[in-house]
This record gives sequence, C-alpha cells and structure tokens, in this order.
Amino acid sequence: MKKELTMDSRSARKHEAILEAATSVFLDKGYSGTSMDDIAKLAAVSKQTVYKHFSDKEKLFADIVLATTDRLDTTIDLLADLPTDAAGLEENLTKLARQFLTALTDPRVIQLRRLIIANADVFPELGTEWYQRGFERGLATLAATFQRLTDQGLLRIDDTLLAANHFSGLLLWIPVNKAMFTGSTQHTEADLDRLATAGTRAFLAAYR
Repeated sequence: MKKELTMDSRSARKHEAILEAATSVFLDKGYSGTSMDDIAKLAAVSKQTVYKHFSDKEKLFADIVLATTDRLDTTIDLLADLPTDAAGLEENLTKLARQFLTALTDPRVIQLRRLIIANADVFPELGTEWYQRGFERGLATLAATFQRLTDQGLLRIDDTLLAANHFSGLLLWIPVNKAMFTGSTQHTEADLDRLATAGTRAFLAAYR
C-alpha cells in the first residue's frame, strides 16, 4: 500500500512538472512552435512519459488553458463578497478594482491571453470555453454583486451585466491593450493604483 502511494505521488509530481514545462514552452514558442520533445526535455522526463499523461499536444494545450480558469476562483470570490456599506462604497469598490487589475494584468495571464487569441482560429471551442469559464463567469458574478447593491439603493443600474462590462472596461482597457500590442506589461504599481481610483470614480459617477 505504501509503495502504491509513493508511485501515485511520483506520478502526480511528474504530471505537474509536465504541465509547468508545457506552459513555459507554449508561452515562449507558441503552439505551433512547441514540440513534445521540448516539453519532455524541460520537464526532465521521457517523451513516452509525456504521452502517458497527455494523449497529444492539443490535449495538453487545452488542459493548460482551462486550468487557468480555476485560478480565477479567488478573484471571482472577491467580486461576490463586496461589502454593502454605503459610507465605504467608493473605498470598497476601489479596493476591489485594484485586486481585479492585479489578477488580470499578471504577466503570465497576459501571455496566455495572447496565446489563446493567436490560436482562436485553430481552437475556437477552446477559446470560447476559456472565456465562458473565466472572464464571462467573473462578469456574471460582478453583475450579481451590482444587482445586490442596486436592490439596497447604493447603485442605480438597469442592466447590471452591461454595467459589469463598463466597470471592467474602465479598468482594463489601458493596461491590457498596451500589453497585448507590445508583448509585455507596460504598467507600474502606481499606474494600477491610479487606474483603480479613476475607473471606480467614473463608474460611480454614472451609476451611483
């Protein structure tokens, strides 16, 4: 039994090593430029081991892309847990905006976003699933939060999903577009602070 648990643990470590190596290679070389040999070499395993864990390169790519949506759970929880304090609404929303910006402008998230867009024609269903499980789920959660604040009289919103898109756009338009076109993050922590504050104030000017 102990030997079986050790083998399972070793297999799990190899699985994670392959995923980490594949993520690095895909981000560095793109999908078409990546080979299973590259991944095996970086993971320090045989190519047969890679195929044992993942049937092909497409399956491995899909698993990496969709795994990133699980990492957004913490951010989505933050969107759902915004305090309903009238006096502290702007402060609480600004804090939320800053955390939202931090999560979605992370360099690796930006790189993966560019990779998914670059392969959207090849894997349209994968891109759609990533959007639905990640960003769209976050927008729906934010819309539900805005509906709660509207019901309590803190905001005045007719279409909460549209308002969630407005809020996200105010925050992400500048840093994400810069990063997408230039290939690297261009913002500083001070920039994100300023965007969070300005975006929140603009949002509240429209909806409070």
